[in-house]
Amino acid sequence: MSNEKSGWIRKRIGDAGLDTVIVAFVDHNGRLMGKRLAARYFLDEFGEGGVHVCNYLLAADVELEPLPGFALTGWDKGYSDFHLVPDPETFRVLPWFDRTGLVIADVFNTDGTMVEVSPRRILQRRIEALGALGLRAETASELEFYLFRGTYDEISDLSRLPQVTTPYIVDYDILGTSRDEDVLADVRRSMRVAGVEVEGSKGEWGRGQHEINLAHCGPLKMTDWHVVFKQGVKVIAGRHGRAATFMAKVDAQMAGSSCHIHVSLKDDQGNNPFWNGGPSKLFYNFLGGYLKYLKELTLLLAPTINSYKRFSSRSFAPTTLAWGWDNRTCGIRAVGKGPSLRLECRLPGADANPYLALSALLAAGAAGIEEDLDAPKAVQGNAYEQEGLERVPGSLEEAARLWRGSKLAHRVFGDGVVEHYAHLAELEVAAMAGHVTDWERRRYFERM
Repeated sequence: MSNEKSGWIRKRIGDAGLDTVIVAFVDHNGRLMGKRLAARYFLDEFGEGGVHVCNYLLAADVELEPLPGFALTGWDKGYSDFHLVPDPETFRVLPWFDRTGLVIADVFNTDGTMVEVSPRRILQRRIEALGALGLRAETASELEFYLFRGTYDEISDLSRLPQVTTPYIVDYDILGTSRDEDVLADVRRSMRVAGVEVEGSKGEWGRGQHEINLAHCGPLKMTDWHVVFKQGVKVIAGRHGRAATFMAKVDAQMAGSSCHIHVSLKDDQGNNPFWNGGPSKLFYNFLGGYLKYLKELTLLLAPTINSYKRFSSRSFAPTTLAWGWDNRTCGIRAVGKGPSLRLECRLPGADANPYLALSALLAAGAAGIEEDLDAPKAVQGNAYEQEGLERVPGSLEEAARLWRGSKLAHRVFGDGVVEHYAHLAELEVAAMAGHVTDWERRRYFERM
């Protein structure tokens, strides 16, 4: 860490009266994992050298059970350490914790090489590749989530759905969302203190469902904001006696929760090359890459078994990889004009890891530019009911198979990354296959 950055962080810690600094990295589930350090030890000992964490954290399931079969690590390799090196640009105060700051770290092996399967590293490589084309991305994410009455501890028995916070759908409803305004106002204000720019909040198409939009910015900043935001929402909601979930589909009868990701580009002059008196050739190249490649990269957009239950007709979640102008029945929605022309990818759910999801979008779009791809005419009307449109994968198992067989994925992400994330998905599918659900008991217990 440079003396300038070290001095800036030291001043912020002192000005805010912090006594704790969280050093964390983002795991494959999009969660912050790391350690809380006394602020003075962080400044004196760890600001330069970073901290160590066990490397099983990128080879475990969501319950943190170590999983077999990874080249990265395992019992046969002794589960050694990762080395977390803080990125000083990410330092922020977290107002939802007492006198606490956070710095996001990049992940290194103990030999000094970067861990290539780390989600943040995967995105960094896509940013570098886009830069080699003389372009940089401008991005934003919209996150949807549900609020339920009671804290996580109070509703820990999830065999039955907890009580949502509103008795009716609150999409854009100012009165209905007032029931949760104590939480939402706290989130909006706290995020500003934490350096996460929130544009606003609104009700969504579900009972107790809300959406908060983050401001547009560069890819790494946006994804860092995203993970800080999700963690903050969960903590803040709990302090107000609510539980927040970012599951893609929390109940079959309720709307899914999305993570719409907006992408546009900037050239060396800071202009949006998607527009040249109208949608440009480069716009259609980039879009063509989405349409050709996102199906085989869907694993990075929809990473859980639950993700695929969100893809249902007439639900505002897509079932096809079609595109349209301001058409919410399509998987890709083109919106804006002039400098604001952008592509909104509607495939990711709120459970997506933003680093991986955005990496898939940048990889597909860049391939479209490199291959000079074109896009078919925009879909008019209801894409749910039209014949001949490319369908999204129907399951995590299918997505993993497509990902493993993708020539583009092997070329741009590398064989090691492809194998790592395919293996994670396949182990998750196997875990579910051996599990008996409440649905099965209700359906078969008496009747069979």
